[in-house]
Amino acid sequence: MSAEGPLAGIKVVELGTMYAAPTAGRMLRDFGAEVIKVEDPASGDYARQWIPQKDGLSLGFSRLNAGKRSVGIDLRDEEGRALVKRLIAGADVVIESFRPGRLEAWGLGFEELAEVNPGLVLARVSGFGQTGPNRLLPGFGTVAETASGFANVNGWPDSPPTSPPFGFADSIAGLSAAMGVAMALFKREKTGLGEEVDVALYEPLMFIVGDMFLKYTATGEIQQRIGNSTGAASPRGIYEASDGKFLSIAASNQTIATRLFAAMGKPEVIEDPRYASNSDRLRNNDDVQKMVIDWCASMPRAEVLATLEKFEVVSAAVNDASDVVQDPHFLERTLVEITGNDVLGKVLMPGPVLHMKSYDGPVYDGVPGIGEHTAEILAAELSMNAEELADLAGRGIVSK
Repeated sequence: MSAEGPLAGIKVVELGTMYAAPTAGRMLRDFGAEVIKVEDPASGDYARQWIPQKDGLSLGFSRLNAGKRSVGIDLRDEEGRALVKRLIAGADVVIESFRPGRLEAWGLGFEELAEVNPGLVLARVSGFGQTGPNRLLPGFGTVAETASGFANVNGWPDSPPTSPPFGFADSIAGLSAAMGVAMALFKREKTGLGEEVDVALYEPLMFIVGDMFLKYTATGEIQQRIGNSTGAASPRGIYEASDGKFLSIAASNQTIATRLFAAMGKPEVIEDPRYASNSDRLRNNDDVQKMVIDWCASMPRAEVLATLEKFEVVSAAVNDASDVVQDPHFLERTLVEITGNDVLGKVLMPGPVLHMKSYDGPVYDGVPGIGEHTAEILAAELSMNAEELADLAGRGIVSK
């Protein structure tokens, strides 16, 4: 770490695989926690098989797990579970993503773990949560994105419901789990007691689209797909400039809408009764959008954005990856490098999702191999000697 983070001294045992739970683990490590990732000693986290890869190393796995330490322990084996329980006895936080009931069946439920570690925070991420009629149903991010209602409102009126081409629900669930852990640790400071944090993949996403449930229960109207509009403010959307490049404009309040029409050389539009207020503009949104579309199409994107900046209209280029990694702002504030891995070379990824004045942020020092730190951690944490480690490794319970 480049400076001591607010979670320095916090030890996390990560039993989660794939996306959401490891995202929570990364969020905690980003702010100083030590994260010990427990993986199957043979196959490891399935995310290691994700595409794209560089020379056999998954880039997605690298992003979520750089800087963690990996211990290979077979949780399907009774001796392996006993080792994990001993590790947990000295931890502050456990993150898991098994189907509800699996940890209990293994003797690693919250009640059992609290007996050996009363201050433990157990964060549980699952498809539908630890309670409710659907608790035992399997669930990945795609299921959460459809079950929550998000996919049904995402896209254009003439297109089918659309899920995003990235781990949207998983990422939000991971962020939520990390927030839950932070709140539980704060509670522990006051009470000395641990906590069980229960995150369903769909719930944080359902919160984000929550206005549509209010709309339905208040008016009986079911929200439909409306493309780039929100249905709440006009004008707003993504527009094409004359050079074929795209930009976004969000005139989401009256002042910005007034400035936008002025930027377009049409300051009188805001006085027209058809466009005078947001509700008026929404009623005549097709006409408003045509004005903005035609104006953006009249000049190259750089000129459009320069004009909008001059008039202080909220706007931005629609960036692709190459735009982002060359932008001075993102390079200074947001993008970080994964170091200590010859396979990856120099690669950039987004760093912590927030900044603290007293903390410079982490160093992402390498992507662990499956069970790379097994001997080191079991010797240090459980006082196991070389003979014991060799016996367990020989029987496939831990990584060699």
